[in-house]
Amino acid sequence: MKLSEYVDHDATGLASLVRTGEVTPLELTGLARQAHDEINPRINAVIEFYEDAETVAGSDGGLFHGVPFLRKDSGATEAGRLQEDGSRLLKGFRPQTDSYFIRHARDAGLRTLGRTTTPEFGTSGFTESILNGITRNPWNLERSAGGSSGGSAAAVAAGITPIAHGNDGGGSIRVPAAWCGLVGLNPSRGRISGGPNTQDTGFGIPREFVLCRTVRDMAAALDVFSAPHPGDPFIIVQPSRRYVDELSQPTGRLRVGVARTKWGEIDVEPEILNAVDSAAALLEEMGHIVTEIAPPLEPEERKRLRMTIMQGRFSLSRASLEDTARAMRRPISADTLEPVNLKLLEHSRDSPPSNFADLLEALRSMRFRVGEAIQPFDILLTPTMPTVALPHGTGTCTTNPTVSAKEHMDANEALYAYLGIFNVTGHPSVSLPLAQSHSGLPIGLQIVGRFGDEATLVRIARDLEEARPWIDRRPSVRAGVG
Repeated sequence: MKLSEYVDHDATGLASLVRTGEVTPLELTGLARQAHDEINPRINAVIEFYEDAETVAGSDGGLFHGVPFLRKDSGATEAGRLQEDGSRLLKGFRPQTDSYFIRHARDAGLRTLGRTTTPEFGTSGFTESILNGITRNPWNLERSAGGSSGGSAAAVAAGITPIAHGNDGGGSIRVPAAWCGLVGLNPSRGRISGGPNTQDTGFGIPREFVLCRTVRDMAAALDVFSAPHPGDPFIIVQPSRRYVDELSQPTGRLRVGVARTKWGEIDVEPEILNAVDSAAALLEEMGHIVTEIAPPLEPEERKRLRMTIMQGRFSLSRASLEDTARAMRRPISADTLEPVNLKLLEHSRDSPPSNFADLLEALRSMRFRVGEAIQPFDILLTPTMPTVALPHGTGTCTTNPTVSAKEHMDANEALYAYLGIFNVTGHPSVSLPLAQSHSGLPIGLQIVGRFGDEATLVRIARDLEEARPWIDRRPSVRAGVG
């Protein structure tokens, strides 16, 4: 297989070729290394391609037999491998436990060949760090790949691997999916176990999953990574059939709520609003009942609840960060933490002690209020982001010494208004690359499903992919193009 052929296949397609004997897992690993060596110096998405990648184990068989895979440098752990969270504070840290996520990946035949960039502690939606530098978007090297799973997104978009690990605590899968032209699902709270060490981390707000290029890969990944485990805080409703089988099931007639107004303080760019309108018209042509919806919370109420939640989470994470510093035998200082994260830590120390009851009440209130507002609909259609990929240096990067803690929190709340709300409520939501701007940048649109109903998201995403195929759209900077 040539490199130009390798980058044109999704993960499901490569696994099929392995099963028929047309290519071996070792050959795919070699092609992934070749793609990495060719393209990564330009995009800086992979911080480590394992020296022993050719000997990495993966189960024979499985939905992704032999497929190259990359792990985000945050979240799911791989025993004995570096995991530095994009931070100088954690430089050299090696966890000693395989997460259930990595075990499932290995059992499904995925070969984890390296790790991808992330902003320090995933605090920003822009993948830039003092430790690892700037990750560039393959569609335009002067634009951000998004974050915090920006390294994984850039690597998949550029063809290094067809699928990669990500996690999402406020948009960290969906932002880079939208800006890099990928499929990015944030599953329902509880769908993917965080065990054995981090079940229900952050009240189920962050979740682990993948970034990929096709809906069938998304469905297969749901089958691979969805499973309850001992210690999980609750067992979510289990699917009645495999998610890959949903690809052949009828969708039925859905009630669709369409968000055409801004939910935060940033106006939606006209091209993105046009994309929303076009997708809404397409859904109506398919026979679905489409209704425009207002924001599920008033702006001031949403901001108040979100700020209470952010303040509470920062207060809770402060002790963990201080424990980490002690374990690493390093001081917390400007030499170990980036400017904005250091200010966020100082802000949490200087603020009045967070009332845990207030945090729980804010979480409860947002879940109830939003859930009640969107209950009449089977799915929602919203912009993923109000803008296309922004230039480097224009966002809320944690490396920026001029940004205060409050400015960072305010900017995050404004920019990710369509995203973080569903991390809190636990609804599954997927960004699909359904449009492009006049300048050729991807435009992602978000489909939100009912809690626990990824099956409907798989079916409607399949319908939209068939009606508006995106697989042949490729960034100019990718492996194997000469």
